[in-house]
Amino acid sequence: MKNIAILGSTGSIGKNALDVIRHLGADYSATALTSNRSWETLAQQAEEFHPRRVAMVDGEGCRQLKERLSGNSVEVLSGEESIEEIVADDDVDLVLSAIVGAAALPATLKAIAHKKDLALANKEALVMAGEIVTSKARENGVSLIPVDSEHSAIFQSLAAGKRSELRRIILTASGGAFRDYPADKLDGVTPEQALDHPTWKMGKKITIDSATLMNKALEIVEARWLFDLKAEEIEVVIHHQSIIHSMVEFQDGSVIAQMGLPDMKLPIQYALTYPERLPAHEDTEYLNLAKVDKLTFDQPDLHRFPALRLGFWAASDGGTLPAVMNAANEVAVQAFLEDKLKFTGIIRIVEEVMHKHTKKNQPSLDDIMTSDRWAREEAGNAIR
Repeated sequence: MKNIAILGSTGSIGKNALDVIRHLGADYSATALTSNRSWETLAQQAEEFHPRRVAMVDGEGCRQLKERLSGNSVEVLSGEESIEEIVADDDVDLVLSAIVGAAALPATLKAIAHKKDLALANKEALVMAGEIVTSKARENGVSLIPVDSEHSAIFQSLAAGKRSELRRIILTASGGAFRDYPADKLDGVTPEQALDHPTWKMGKKITIDSATLMNKALEIVEARWLFDLKAEEIEVVIHHQSIIHSMVEFQDGSVIAQMGLPDMKLPIQYALTYPERLPAHEDTEYLNLAKVDKLTFDQPDLHRFPALRLGFWAASDGGTLPAVMNAANEVAVQAFLEDKLKFTGIIRIVEEVMHKHTKKNQPSLDDIMTSDRWAREEAGNAIR
């Protein structure tokens, strides 16, 4: 049996992962589940999946969770440190990190230190500390298995050749909610409009990132570390149908693409069952190319989507700059969701903070966290 700890089980990725485990049956167990605040959802999950442990970061939520599960054998932990305690548990074989934002980094490093393989749905840990995370993973013999549909596609496509034969990777992007929106009207976009993604159903933060294409900027940095690439070996194309999830081009000109209908259960199941590939749920809809009819691609407009330029800059310069980009973006997105910042202001704030930053090369974890705090303060000041 493979025992899986799901960090962020009450979010979109976590819920999909539990659907996959429900389908996979007795050989896969959700042995630990965590949430930040959604205690009622976590309680329902615990009652169905019977994990050995659950953790709730929010203190009041934890009190209510303990009361709800008082007749249950599950152990209830509380506080941020409880997440790190769960990933260190000897019973855990695989950690699925689906926590949103920079908060996932401490648990990611703790899991690696305890030699736990990681299924990574969280971009930010690699964006902030890619060199540290990947080097620690190599030292401890830990597999980093991407869950993002794009990086999972690259991971799968790379199996067609040797890493030394690679020429470049091509990340696809849907273009988000405003792919065809008049550029001169982007200033007036509301949070409600930005949260209406044309293809995927995701959490609020990642949906806004998709609308600005900051999600692709983060993925550029993530890919740089996951696959040991240079920034110039990464390309981004807009792909309207979200059927090709990303591609790999080899030195001989061969391009290998991973395709499928837009359903996060596919990359999640691949990550949970890796290195095996097991049958999908019997209700799964399979790709019918004749029904799709056509696949279309566009070069991204860097004037409309300046976040991509910032992503390539951060991937190329490295050091503490990616952590600054990520932190400023988290603050700016939250301000937009609270109607304190215009949609076009999100990337403007991020770029302003990045330009102000004095980068530190080959940073320690302390350097990264210091830069993260500095960027959040700078972004907050700029917004105010």
